[in-house]
Amino acid sequence: MVSRCVLPVVALLLLCGSEIALAGNILVLPGEYSHWLNMRAVVEELISRNHSVTVLTHSGSPSIKFSQKDAFRSIVFKIDMEQQEVQAMWQNFINAWMNDSITGIRTLTVFWNMMADFSTFLETACERMLLNQELIASLRESNFDAVLFDPVMPCSDLLSEVLGLPSVVSVRLTLAYSAERLCGQLPAPPSYVPAVATQGHLTDRMGFLERVENMLLYIAHTAVFQLHVMLTFDKYYTKISGKPTTLCDTLGKADIWLIRTYWDFEYPRPLLPNFKFVGGLHCKPAKPLPKEMEEFVQSSGDDGIVVFSLGSMVKNLTKDRANTIASALGQIPQKVLWRYSGDKPDTLSPNTKLYDWIPQNDLLGHPKTRAFITHGGTNGLYEAIYHGVPMVGIPLFADQPDNLLHMKTKGAAVTVDFNKMKTEDLKEALTEVINNPSYKESMMRLSRIHHDQPMKPLDQAVYWIEFVMRNKGAKHLRVEAHNLTWYQYHCLDVIAFLLSIVALVIFIFVKTCKWLFRKCCRRSSAKSKKE
Repeated sequence: MVSRCVLPVVALLLLCGSEIALAGNILVLPGEYSHWLNMRAVVEELISRNHSVTVLTHSGSPSIKFSQKDAFRSIVFKIDMEQQEVQAMWQNFINAWMNDSITGIRTLTVFWNMMADFSTFLETACERMLLNQELIASLRESNFDAVLFDPVMPCSDLLSEVLGLPSVVSVRLTLAYSAERLCGQLPAPPSYVPAVATQGHLTDRMGFLERVENMLLYIAHTAVFQLHVMLTFDKYYTKISGKPTTLCDTLGKADIWLIRTYWDFEYPRPLLPNFKFVGGLHCKPAKPLPKEMEEFVQSSGDDGIVVFSLGSMVKNLTKDRANTIASALGQIPQKVLWRYSGDKPDTLSPNTKLYDWIPQNDLLGHPKTRAFITHGGTNGLYEAIYHGVPMVGIPLFADQPDNLLHMKTKGAAVTVDFNKMKTEDLKEALTEVINNPSYKESMMRLSRIHHDQPMKPLDQAVYWIEFVMRNKGAKHLRVEAHNLTWYQYHCLDVIAFLLSIVALVIFIFVKTCKWLFRKCCRRSSAKSKKE
């Protein structure tokens, strides 16, 4: 009788012991703004599964805030830049894209100038983190099992190398996919994988001239990326590590790449075993709205509402742009909830309400929501896919034009140009998306694809982090391409060898033919003389 009681207790203790044994210790280096919001969802899920998490950032971070309620440990190291300086740097980055329409070769020029502005920030953040012996010693003593980092955090990849820890990188887009291609060895056949361009119009279905353009974009992106990295990252990495070190040396050693998209968004393309899609990992079912906001939403009647946000980084617009947008919103029958902290537009109508912050996910999941006006950030885009809300896109910078081109190609969005947009353009785009049922149908199809996965995106992200901890890395998933030179990767040495063999065979054949021909001619000449 006693043994029967003991067995369940022993089994319970074994189960508890296995759970404790699986608990890991993870160092997290997040990016800024929406990058942190995305990674925070992973951090909270890791904590809910009994893992210990430490978040490391710098004192100049303009968007990463900690509170005593956080269940994770936080470490902030001091840098020689104030939060206002770092925030101004990011604001200049945004303004470079928003003030002018950037096309053609000027895209590369603006790209280069923006990257140059980040050099000072990169240097101070890297040195204050990696040359801080007290900080490094403390991190070593913490006995972390793995590092989860966003490449937006300077030298985060080099820190995992210094600590000798397996790493997981969370990313949507790094320098026009160049890091994924050149450092992660992700295959990108230019015949059907479009390059990321500022004013993107290339899809996976390209004619001859578009493939020419795509090839030229790949060449340009590769040249600019390698030159910029050589003059900035590689210089700092070599200085800090004390030996020749490149960005691709360290970033390419990431065990798992968590890509913040999925096949509901992406064009079909080849992937590597250590690249995992986790798009929409932050999405969740909608919660009830605050009372006052719910009353405003319900007052819309059968017309419903439109949700409008340009993201966490864009807090203000020029007076002209704000009035153009407000005027367009006032001409639709729907009520509009607009996240905007700038001065109240002169043309603001009673159907539009301004908010410093909105519960975007909850609004998009509300049954009265008819459309979502967005800048095309990945987080908001996936919340719209999750809840099946068609979009009007106003792309501003970085990957946003490319993001919205994907959604437009899939029939789920209409886009307008921020700098050239008139009141009529925005009104017509909204009317089209709301009244044409094809946009809602297309978005619902993408939503069904998103939800039809064997594992939820957040579960998948956590699974692969735990996989890396359990197996002390995932080097068995890294392709041998990391150990090949560029000419070996493209088999140029093999092609040169085979061409040499062909040339040698042709040379021998021609020489043999000439020799036989001359011999035949001599015999024929000798025979003629005898006759």
